[in-house]
Amino acid sequence: MKKLKYFLLTKSIGLGLNSLSYLQPKTATKIAYRLFSEPRKGKLTKENLPEVLKNIPMQRFSADENHLETYIWQGNENVILLVHGWESNTSRWEKMLPYLQKKGSTIIALDAPGHGLSGGTEFNVIKYAAYIDVAVKHFKPSVLIGHSIGGAACIYYQSHYQNTNLKKMVILGAPSDYHLIVSNYVALLSLNKKMRVLLETAFSKKFNRDINAFSMATFAKEIQIPGLIFHDINDDIVAFGEGQKIANSWKHSSFIETNGLGHSLHSDAVYAKIIEFLHS
Repeated sequence: MKKLKYFLLTKSIGLGLNSLSYLQPKTATKIAYRLFSEPRKGKLTKENLPEVLKNIPMQRFSADENHLETYIWQGNENVILLVHGWESNTSRWEKMLPYLQKKGSTIIALDAPGHGLSGGTEFNVIKYAAYIDVAVKHFKPSVLIGHSIGGAACIYYQSHYQNTNLKKMVILGAPSDYHLIVSNYVALLSLNKKMRVLLETAFSKKFNRDINAFSMATFAKEIQIPGLIFHDINDDIVAFGEGQKIANSWKHSSFIETNGLGHSLHSDAVYAKIIEFLHS
């Protein structure tokens, strides 16, 4: 029943946007972009923090016109920054944290724009990279670990900011081509050709780059530090080929294919490989 309601809701929204695209194209584009970029899940309040985040030291920073929330598991001088994905928050790292802490590292995690306890409503890779930069400048990590869109934001960050303090990156289930993400959104809502063109044009203006050229595989060519990339062949959120594209473009990366872990990639074996990579 829930799936049927969701199907009917998405199709009715798409029908409304398709009609509006002919009558008020600017309004239709604005609504479509907001629906695409505003997370519906992943927000937290201090009163409903998951157990893993309770009583953890936090530090808040200004980021654009909003604020960035970070969490700190204090350890030694080796600092690792964790970057979660879409409609999630720092609690997604609960299973990985014990593995990272075994080596005594200081672990920093941030909530993305519009997620967790961070402010804002708009979420995209460029904005997320700017939040990463705020955290990096303060905590000076040597490692970034990113999941899903968080992984894409890590790739965009390092390719554009070229942080010389970073030594390694781990990327889990990240998408490469932004136009495919938009295509999935268009298909979900059954948007017409006019609406698709309006939306792609809006993204191109927002990113100051043709959306077809906004590719993590392209950006990864500029990364000079070693990377470890994981992707599951049964990932039903981000196609397996997306991870392969990134790995093929990233000269100093290694690619690990998993089977049966899905998009989350939670696995003792994965965590063990990450620890081996970080301390080799």
